[in-house]
Amino acid sequence: MAFAMAHYEMSERQACKLVDLNRSSYRYEPRPDHNAELRQTLVELARQKPRYGYRRLHAVLSRRGSPVSPQRVYRLYKAEGLMVRRLRRKRLSRVAVASHLVRSNQEWALDFVCDSLATGRLNGGGRLYARKPFLKVDGSLSSLRVTRALEAVIERRGKPETIRCDNGPELTSRHFLSWCEERKIRLIHIQPGRPMQNGHVESFNGRLRDECLNANWFRNLVDAKQKIAAWRDEYNSERPHSSLGYRTPNEFAEVLKSSAMTG
Repeated sequence: MAFAMAHYEMSERQACKLVDLNRSSYRYEPRPDHNAELRQTLVELARQKPRYGYRRLHAVLSRRGSPVSPQRVYRLYKAEGLMVRRLRRKRLSRVAVASHLVRSNQEWALDFVCDSLATGRLNGGGRLYARKPFLKVDGSLSSLRVTRALEAVIERRGKPETIRCDNGPELTSRHFLSWCEERKIRLIHIQPGRPMQNGHVESFNGRLRDECLNANWFRNLVDAKQKIAAWRDEYNSERPHSSLGYRTPNEFAEVLKSSAMTG
């Protein structure tokens, strides 16, 4: 524009129209960066504290006597690309697997229930064997202790074909996966956020909490084991379960077979 105005005697309006430029843009003069010193200080501070967000950096600047607002720090913090990078949580991808149960030991359901003692935390693992649950009560249950408890149940009741469980760390650990592979046990993990895919044990957990955990006060771990064991024995031998009237796993399997034959 300056060349056209100087050599062709054009006015400013004509030159702006020739190059299709707004006159205010041609007249604009850049202002000096009043945040240059603060910007440099913020960048140096962010390099020293790479895990600090803009609020913590503002607090550090305020302690050093810099009278700057959080909004101003945020604008410079964002303009310089100093945001703390956060790792995205990995989402598990599971395929829903439906089971048609017709015999004993075809599938076991495994889950955990948490409650509190008068002195701390209590964990309980529930295994559902047809209509006979097995409960392991302790302060913590690692994958090693889970497999040890399952070994004890297998010695008494036989090995299951399949175990259905959620995606907890105890049930997705290398130890538990290798144990299932060595035992030739098929492992079914339900989809995350879909507890209804393990509905049998979830229903049992509700009865356990309603009839035992919420109805008792556990003074310590020994007291909790005794009360939960007493409820388990009552559940297995005395408690009425349904109008079908079956009690043993064999009777339960016969009911399933007859219902499958009749459709």
